[in-house]
Amino acid sequence: MNLAGQKIVVTRSREQADALAAKLAALGAEVIELPTIEIQPAADYGPLDTAIARLENYDWLIFTSANGVRYFVERLDRSPRDLRALRAKICAIGPATRNAVEALHLKVDLIGKEYVAEGLIEAFEGYDLEGKRILLPRAAVARDVLPAELARRGAKVDVVEAYRTGIPAGSESLARELFSPGGKPDWITFTSSSTVQNFVRLAGAEVLAGVKVASIGPVTSRTARRLGVEVTVEASAYTMDGLVEAIRSF
Repeated sequence: MNLAGQKIVVTRSREQADALAAKLAALGAEVIELPTIEIQPAADYGPLDTAIARLENYDWLIFTSANGVRYFVERLDRSPRDLRALRAKICAIGPATRNAVEALHLKVDLIGKEYVAEGLIEAFEGYDLEGKRILLPRAAVARDVLPAELARRGAKVDVVEAYRTGIPAGSESLARELFSPGGKPDWITFTSSSTVQNFVRLAGAEVLAGVKVASIGPVTSRTARRLGVEVTVEASAYTMDGLVEAIRSF
């Protein structure tokens, strides 16, 4: 029970907070859920539906989140097609995304050693991408480093919106209550750039004075620092287990 007595805030979406919360609670922490992100359907599914209609034309299908897998499959199920149309190799950014793919009884052909876009770029080093067609269903707002680099290597990349993120109703008042001067938590965890950005929009970076900040990886940490949030620990493995271990080892 290494985290006994520690109050730790989890900022993941309501649907995805349970796994991290359970890991922290198992170590004795008092876990407080403050969802700063809400996963929402795409504003326009036209581009994704068009891509699904010609699914057999793609050489690679890249997923950069489990949410991308979920919403891609939901649209596929609404279409006249099914997974039999898929001839592409499948790439996943990390273990959670790979698990979401494998839950569909599909094999992942490629995964990065580091679970960020740069890790995928490195993983593709040994592949000839000239003229290859790549489908990348992802969040409406995301970093462009991956599709830009794949295109530079000669691939034809279709980036399509599969979902978008927003701020849940009620989170602003909860954030103000949790981070009032008299009773702040010991830790707050950030698992993506969006969770940091939305928290700062809700409560401001200054409320984290005196609170230890745990980041899941370098991309999230860079976003935090750019917004004036000091990162206390960063996971060496960019996973929920890595984040827990970073806090436990502090």
